[in-house]
Amino acid sequence: MANPSRAKQGRPRKGGNPFPVRCAAVDVGSNAMRLLVAEFTAPGRFRPLASERNPVRLGHGVFLSGRLSTRVAAAALEVLKGYAARLRELKVTRVRAVTTSAVRESANGKVFLSTVKRQAGINLEVISGSEEARLVFRAVSSRVDLSRGLWMMADLGGGSVEVSLADASGVLWSESHTMGSVRLLEELSGDDAEPGAFLRLLKEYADTLRVPEALEGRRLVGLVATGGNMESLAQLAMAAPGPDGLARVPVAALSQLIRQLSKLSYRQRVSELGLREDRADVILPAAIVYERLARLAKVREITVPFVGVKEGVVLDLVDGLSAGLARSDERERRLTQAAVALGRKYRFDEAHGRHVTRLALELFDQLRSLHGLGADARQVLQAAAILHDIGTFVSYTRHHKHSLYLIQHANLPEFTPRQILMAANVARYHRRSAPKAEHVPYVALAPEDRQTVRGLASLLRLADAMDREHRQKVTGVKACVRRRQLHLALEGRGDLLLEGWALKRKSDLFKETYGLSLEVAETRKGG
Repeated sequence: MANPSRAKQGRPRKGGNPFPVRCAAVDVGSNAMRLLVAEFTAPGRFRPLASERNPVRLGHGVFLSGRLSTRVAAAALEVLKGYAARLRELKVTRVRAVTTSAVRESANGKVFLSTVKRQAGINLEVISGSEEARLVFRAVSSRVDLSRGLWMMADLGGGSVEVSLADASGVLWSESHTMGSVRLLEELSGDDAEPGAFLRLLKEYADTLRVPEALEGRRLVGLVATGGNMESLAQLAMAAPGPDGLARVPVAALSQLIRQLSKLSYRQRVSELGLREDRADVILPAAIVYERLARLAKVREITVPFVGVKEGVVLDLVDGLSAGLARSDERERRLTQAAVALGRKYRFDEAHGRHVTRLALELFDQLRSLHGLGADARQVLQAAAILHDIGTFVSYTRHHKHSLYLIQHANLPEFTPRQILMAANVARYHRRSAPKAEHVPYVALAPEDRQTVRGLASLLRLADAMDREHRQKVTGVKACVRRRQLHLALEGRGDLLLEGWALKRKSDLFKETYGLSLEVAETRKGG
């Protein structure tokens, strides 16, 4: 019996055309579980073959006790077994299964993941808030014209709300807030609360949401809201989708719905409004969060595209099939945007960060035969080089350690949690001591990732040395290995004696990692 989690390894058909192809998304959320199977005839063009939603609330209890309940975990496992059978039945060739905050925060989450893999044959992947935002962007951009400027996107789930700023080029900034509908319901409600107290508490809690600094005074084109609660609110507001498939909910209508919902009991919301039982209790917290975000965005209506994580997953899977050099260049640009946005938050020296990144990537590309690392490692180096000095926002003293902390706890769109931890470590080792066994964030990496971090950090040290004065005097570098030596020929403006001296001082980690000494060749001086 085929393992559905391995189906994504399927190869394109002979001739290089992978279409038609069947892809599937399994989305294990905090409030419900979803399956989408789609057949693509071309990139971005698909027809749904199966769409299922199961009201298993994994977040129940997790946000209070920190553990998945045995009963709920067992129910989720049975649903996933059913999904696996459906995938086999439909002969799906590419699958990605993701889960978010409930499993991410539960103490027994790893046990649940291993049980799912063993008994259902599904490799369930815990994703970060930033990855969730990226997938939602992929889905939204297939429905909404984002070319008119900057949009705010809000994806509200059971455990968190992912707030992003995006335009047609990609996600420019994202932040995850622990204000999911299930979490708010379980943490703020109580049987002994006085009438109206829950509503006031919800509003006060939602009011802690703030406009992201990344806006920098720019006007937003609009707010796109995703998630099942927003889709239900659109239906209650009688906001039917237009010819473009989008519903538009006036903020005034949303405010009216909040007043109406707050006056109805749970049973009345089911009987009078026709809400599902697993929606009727969480829709009020969700509505309040959406209203708060609309006020922050200063919009009069909310755009509802009726897509979310699962659509983003299947579109992303097909993107991987048809990826080419142009897509790779576009991804590098988005990675740079995400890292620079974080750097600006901490008032970094942007010219220095960008210049060191260019030099570091030149070294990486010219020394591929030496380090043998691929695109994943290059992206890690790119982020680490841009952000290596952001720790100076805290203090110049030990700033490399502050950089580690800030990057490690950042939500970087386009980067996986593994890449973020690696980038944080690479930035940490751009100066001072080499990686050691007692360094906890370094030891937290997989053994092969530790070796990658050593190699990347050694390249970052050399690139940083070439801009020691933050004056961008070195304009280029030619690197080659001859006779157990790394030869660097610097190109630049003026006297580069100090840069050559700095390179020799910071070459220790490179020599230790690759067994090569450093030779700085004659420099060519420009005007």
